[in-house]
Amino acid sequence: MTHIIRHMIKEAITGKHELSRHAYGEGREYVPLALRSQELWEGLERKSHLKIFTQAGAMGFGPQGNAPFIDEAIASGKEHNLHIDFLSSAEIKERFPGLNLPDDYIGFYEANSGFLFSENCIAAYKELAIHHGAETSFQNPVIDIETSDRSVSVITENATFTGDKLIISAGAWSGTLSEKIGLKLPLKTTRQPIGWFEANEALFNLHNFPTFAAEVAINGSKALYYGFPSFGGCGLKIGRHDYEDVIDPSTMNREFGSDIHDEGHLREFLDTFMPEAAGKLKKAAICIYTRTPDGHFIIDQHPEHAHVLIATGFSSHGFKFASVVGEILSQLAMHGVTEHDISLFKLARFADCHIKKE
Repeated sequence: MTHIIRHMIKEAITGKHELSRHAYGEGREYVPLALRSQELWEGLERKSHLKIFTQAGAMGFGPQGNAPFIDEAIASGKEHNLHIDFLSSAEIKERFPGLNLPDDYIGFYEANSGFLFSENCIAAYKELAIHHGAETSFQNPVIDIETSDRSVSVITENATFTGDKLIISAGAWSGTLSEKIGLKLPLKTTRQPIGWFEANEALFNLHNFPTFAAEVAINGSKALYYGFPSFGGCGLKIGRHDYEDVIDPSTMNREFGSDIHDEGHLREFLDTFMPEAAGKLKKAAICIYTRTPDGHFIIDQHPEHAHVLIATGFSSHGFKFASVVGEILSQLAMHGVTEHDISLFKLARFADCHIKKE
C-alpha cells in the first residue's frame, strides 16, 4: 500500500483539534458512524503513545423553533438513545455562566463528546501504517491517473505508482484528480477563518466549558458557529461554519485578516453570546472546506471503474469520522461492500455528477 500526499501532514490540518460529537445536527443517519468512530479513536489511543481524544463535553444552542440544526441534533440524540441533557436558556446559563443567551433559546449537553487532537490522529495512523508495511510519498503532486480493467496507475512528479485499487481522498484537490478519470464532482472549496481569543479562564477553560455548536441570529440573519474551550492558555477557539468564500485552493490567500470579515464574523458572535471570551485575538488561521451541494459526504465507487474509490466532500464535518471512513474504504477496497450504511453518500444523488465524454 502506498499513500501519495500533496503536502506534509503538518500542513494539512490548521486547527490542531477537531470536534467529536455524537448528537448530530447534520442528520441522524450519522450517529451510528459517529459512535463507531469514537470506538476506533479510543482504540487508536490505546495503540499509540499520542493523546488522541479529550472528553470535554459538547453543547448546542439556538432559538426555539428556529434552529433546525439544533433541533436535528436533539432529535438524533433521542432516536439513538444518547446520554444527553435537554436544556432551557435559563438552565444553559446556570450551567455555563459565561453565556449570554436570549430567554427563548434552548439547547442540549452531551457529556461523552469532546475533541480530537487532529495532528496526533494523523501521526498515529501514519506510524501504524508504516509499521504494517505501508509506504508514503510526501510533497509529490499527482500529474495524471490512468485506469484499465484490472489496475490503475498514478503518475506523479517523481514516479509512477501502479496497483489493483485506488482511493482518491484528496480534500480540496479531489475534484481536480477525479476529472483525470472522467468524473465530474459537484464540489466547491471555501476559505474559512478560525481564531483563538483571550477569554476569562475561570468561565471558558476546559474544566468548566465544553465544545459547542450554535445556530444563532446575528444582525437579522442566521449563522452557524462552532468552537472549543480554552486549554493550556490557548484561548477560546471559534469558527463560522456557514460563511462561504469560494476559492481555488492552489492560489488562495492564506493570510488571516486579508478579508475584512475574517475577524469580524467571529467577534460578532463573541460580543453577543460570549462577551467574556471576546478578548484579544491570540492566534488565527485559515482552513479550507470542500463542500457538496447538500453538505453530505461522497463515499462511493467510481461508476465505471469499481476498483477506484472516491472519498471527499466532507463539508467541514468529516474529520471526526476519519477512523470509520478508513474502515469503510478498506472494506470496499478488499471486499467490494461495507458493513456500514453509506447510502446517504452515493454519487448517484447528484444529477450533474456525470462521466465527461471525450
